[in-house]
Amino acid sequence: MTVTVKDHIVLVIGASSGIGRATAVLFAREGARVVASARRQDRLDALRKECPGIETIAADAARVSDMEELARQVLAKHGKIDILVYSAGNNVPDRSLKRLNAELWDMMVSVNLNSAYYITRAVLPAMRERGAGHLIYVSSISGIVPDVSGAAYQAAKRGLLGLAHAIRVEEKENGIRTCVICPGLVNTEILERRPVKPGPETLAKALQPEDVAEAALFVAQLPPRAAVPEMQLLPTLL
Repeated sequence: MTVTVKDHIVLVIGASSGIGRATAVLFAREGARVVASARRQDRLDALRKECPGIETIAADAARVSDMEELARQVLAKHGKIDILVYSAGNNVPDRSLKRLNAELWDMMVSVNLNSAYYITRAVLPAMRERGAGHLIYVSSISGIVPDVSGAAYQAAKRGLLGLAHAIRVEEKENGIRTCVICPGLVNTEILERRPVKPGPETLAKALQPEDVAEAALFVAQLPPRAAVPEMQLLPTLL
């Protein structure tokens, strides 16, 4: 039996586009009280126009102070955070080791991994106090299967799995669950940052952001006695 997310406070990080945006919209349509956060205010404004019930707060996930202030604002207004969906991420065309430099490495790890820790650290105390909380992280199949997405991207995405699994082990006695969703190719804006963008035939077979959002909703609707620590979600034809 599934559990409704109606009236649950759901904080979505990386909600201005792609998987994060689709997740915010889907959870809102299921009756959740969604707070959507991202850096791009114009994108958040467009999201709010599409779904007026969604609350938006602009914040940079890669800044500790922004994540602490974001959590403070949500908790001050709503009193709790039931579900965190972390879907921030980035990649660069110059991803091979021949071209990767220290500055790019630091940026990639900051955006793809450190930011997940920053928001987790900010929301965990309130979840511990309530004895309940669900942390859902969107990683990548690149965090499991070696590919050509680049050393920095793969290291960060693997690190995200390690972070989530460690939290689950340490916090399960506090009623806190974690899940890492590892999708394969998804047709989102990040594909524009590939050295060579996939062609139309490949994109036609790729996952859509809504597919990953549905996976997050499935996990969120499980009863508290059940957890999905890790999920792979792959296009059937690729």
